[in-house]
Amino acid sequence: MVFHVLEEMRIRALGVIDDAVVELSPGFTAVTGETGAGKTMVVTSLGLLLGGRADAALVRIGAKAAVVEGRLTVDARSAAAVRAEEAGAELDDGVLLISRTLSAEGRSRAHVGGRSVPVGLLGELADDLVAVHGQTDQQGLLRPARQRQALDRYAGAAVAGPLEKYAGAHRRLRAVSAELEELTTRARERAQEADLLRFGLEEVAAAEPRPGEDEELAAEAERLGHAEALASAAAVAHAALAGNPEDPEGVDAATLVGGAHRAVEAVRSHDQALAGLADRIGEVGILLSDVAGELAGYADNLDADPIRLAAVEERRAALTQLTRKYGETIADVLAWAEQGAARLAELDGDDDRVGELTAERDALRAELGELAQALTDARTDAAGRFAEAVTAELASLAMPHARVTFAIRQTETEEDGIEVGGRPVVFGPHGADEVELLLAPHPGAPPRPIAKGASGGELSRVMLAVEVVFAGSDPVPTYLFDEVDAGVGGKAAVEVGRRLAKLARSAQVVVVTHLPQVAAFADRHLVVEKTNDGSVTRSGVKAMEGEDRVRELSRMLAGQEDSELARAHAEELLEAARAGR
Repeated sequence: MVFHVLEEMRIRALGVIDDAVVELSPGFTAVTGETGAGKTMVVTSLGLLLGGRADAALVRIGAKAAVVEGRLTVDARSAAAVRAEEAGAELDDGVLLISRTLSAEGRSRAHVGGRSVPVGLLGELADDLVAVHGQTDQQGLLRPARQRQALDRYAGAAVAGPLEKYAGAHRRLRAVSAELEELTTRARERAQEADLLRFGLEEVAAAEPRPGEDEELAAEAERLGHAEALASAAAVAHAALAGNPEDPEGVDAATLVGGAHRAVEAVRSHDQALAGLADRIGEVGILLSDVAGELAGYADNLDADPIRLAAVEERRAALTQLTRKYGETIADVLAWAEQGAARLAELDGDDDRVGELTAERDALRAELGELAQALTDARTDAAGRFAEAVTAELASLAMPHARVTFAIRQTETEEDGIEVGGRPVVFGPHGADEVELLLAPHPGAPPRPIAKGASGGELSRVMLAVEVVFAGSDPVPTYLFDEVDAGVGGKAAVEVGRRLAKLARSAQVVVVTHLPQVAAFADRHLVVEKTNDGSVTRSGVKAMEGEDRVRELSRMLAGQEDSELARAHAEELLEAARAGR
């Protein structure tokens, strides 16, 4: 078995603890102390190291930040070590350092193996490292959902396989049912949408617009609307460049440029600079001739046709109707038509889609019925073995006549049920089973739900028995129990301590307890002590050995450290614990 050990925690500025080092045993460590001394802070510190929720109120008054550091020995082959190295953490001879810092402003930071990491990574590592159980977990065990989870965890692959298939089919069924409901309940709205799309597409198709047609027509309308002014301007410009035949005395640009060219051409041979200017004047003359020719052609071709202008305006009005409804430009209108055609095809296919979804839904419901029955069978098989194992553990916890059983049932329904065993039943994401843990504390007592039939002490022992059974089937390297012995006393407390010591043979066990009968079985006994110097309260954690341990057990037994009777009882407890391991 891959084994991890939480060797040490250092706690600074957390609650009532100013600066304390908690050195833990590889086996069974008991943490004790007077009420208010800070035992809970030890549990809280480990919770922070495991990625638990951070509360700025935990930071010691006057401190800038609280810091919790942990040192663990880990197997390099373990999932936790591999995940830490993937995040960039470094292991030093199999030692992994973890720290969590919580500022007074509420900011939280985490480090693993010297590398800053998201706090969520601590939670991932915790899944493979530590199981934490406290009084809130006892209350959680009262909920049927937690009882089903416990049974599924014990069953392992026998339930996990069918449950994974069932969950996938259940998710698909929910998606199919939601889509089918939308198609059927919104049929009228979708039909109206289809009619509007069909009308619009027919309107666009009737107009047969071309890409860019609106811009071309706008330019043509502008030209036709100003044809006379354009023709007059072209004629004036042509006369200015090439002359007016009706005015022989007039001066035009071509004549003037031609005169200039002849003047310099006659003497160009005398100066290269002037020759270059002569060439450029010649080019100007050619350009003027070309422009004059084009002006003449433009004026001849310009058609001031009012019929054509009316046709253009009419076409523009038709296109404006489209752009007013379906897009700012004809390009936008054509894009809308393309998208609308695709949407209309989708809407027109609704009837076929409804048929397909209905068939798929019915097939999924039949499949879920089969998978739910397989889950019920697997849970029923595991429930018998789980109940027997827990019952056997309870016998070791001073409940020799108690018997634990599981009730697995389904709730029948008239609506929205699946067939399981030939009956329509209510189903959910985890199957159709309602799982309830029943306890008969003594012979003749009817089995009753533990929420109704178990006292506080009995519930503590049931939870411990469940965890011990898990330790045999799905072991976790470290277990932390926070006063799970609440409500237990006398002989039952001795048996709880003995069972925890037995669990510590295969795992690290840390127990925060107020019972000397439990603490006596520990391999290492830590005491959280508080002193008050008048201004600042500080708590420290000390290891109790020899005479100090006897005195602490005496205090726990009688509230008096120096009572001879309490001391004798404490020594008797230690001796009985050593003999009973």
